[in-house]
Amino acid sequence: MNLHLHTALTAALLALPGQLLAGGLMLYETATDNVGLANAGAAARAQGPATLASNVAGIAWLPGTQISAGLQVLHSNLDFKTDAGTNIAGGDSGNAMEWSPGGSFFVSHELGDGWSVGFASYGDFGLSLDYTNDWSGRYFMQEGEILGMTLLPTLAYRIDEQWAVGIGLRAFYGMLDTRIAVDNDPLGVLDRPDGRLKYRDHDWGYGANLGLIYAPRPGTRLGLSYTSEIDVKFEDGLDLEGVGPFVSDRLRERGVLGADTRIEMHVPQTLTLSLYHQLDERWALLASANWQDWSRFGEVGIDLDSDTPRSATVKANYRDTWHLSLGTQFRFDPRWLWSFGVGYDSSSVDDDDRTLTVPMGEAWRFGTGLTYALDSQTDLNLSYELVWLGDMPIDQAKPLPPNAPKRISGEFEDAWIQALSASASWRF
Repeated sequence: MNLHLHTALTAALLALPGQLLAGGLMLYETATDNVGLANAGAAARAQGPATLASNVAGIAWLPGTQISAGLQVLHSNLDFKTDAGTNIAGGDSGNAMEWSPGGSFFVSHELGDGWSVGFASYGDFGLSLDYTNDWSGRYFMQEGEILGMTLLPTLAYRIDEQWAVGIGLRAFYGMLDTRIAVDNDPLGVLDRPDGRLKYRDHDWGYGANLGLIYAPRPGTRLGLSYTSEIDVKFEDGLDLEGVGPFVSDRLRERGVLGADTRIEMHVPQTLTLSLYHQLDERWALLASANWQDWSRFGEVGIDLDSDTPRSATVKANYRDTWHLSLGTQFRFDPRWLWSFGVGYDSSSVDDDDRTLTVPMGEAWRFGTGLTYALDSQTDLNLSYELVWLGDMPIDQAKPLPPNAPKRISGEFEDAWIQALSASASWRF
């Protein structure tokens, strides 16, 4: 990319916040029973108010007032092992994602005459990484967090026994926080400890969720759900700690020190098609297909607000992704419902374009869960999912110093993320 800056050092520092946005993680895991199905049938099930997270039309199928609340925790094995191609001292990364909690809340209310309203609060977008501070990749990433929370008031209408539609107005709260080591001795002639660059901000963005459900016969539903793109803009100065005069003088000369850097992120639009089919009183079959617009998300706008304003678009070579999942539900007792699902997500990046800031690739999801009817009004659910990422190689380089660019090379071996979710639902 060309930021029209006169030093490679300034260009590299400006690009750092943008690198964190050149990818992301859109979660199907929102502390609901959907975890145990690996997203299979999500846009067609309409089995509780948590349908708001996957198809807003689903609440038109729910009688009375219903409430669902859940908690979940994510844990991973994301340990980067360096190889002989790395020329920076420091060693491996340690596990970059130990524990990450989350929660959700959903409510639906039947107004009558086919109308229903609902409200949802959940986190379905984000990634939090915490590498060892002095590891070999510290000049690429030490800590990074990008999180998104959704607030979703919804209106749905059941047209007749077969059709229902819904619309939700989505308020999205995004937060970006990144920390990267700064080399105070880029030419290798001084003995100075590393400094640190910090960038942090938050913003609100707005969009819409649209849903449609068609039931050709009792026990069979097709669901189609669309979520619009949401734009979020972050603005902060490059907060430098412990940076030596060599670096700070160059930044000051170019008008970067003290200037605000604006970063524009595009939360991807998505489209999901799902099937729920009741085979008999005990068994149900579920399936989903999903598309996500990651190619648009890979275009990150960066503006430098200084005496000589500069703008650029970072293109991270991202591509759109697709998801397929199959699942089943088995009611082996009037009070017990067992769920199982398998899903596959394609990768938004090739191996050559993967970065330490967003170490994601293709993924297999294996989920299972149990729902227990405590009484006629209360359900309890416990679900587990394993997201298998496998081996993810990375080879990144920085152009500084020009005579000996810094390089980090290796792979995340047998990478995985697991989710454990517990939720409760009440009907009134």
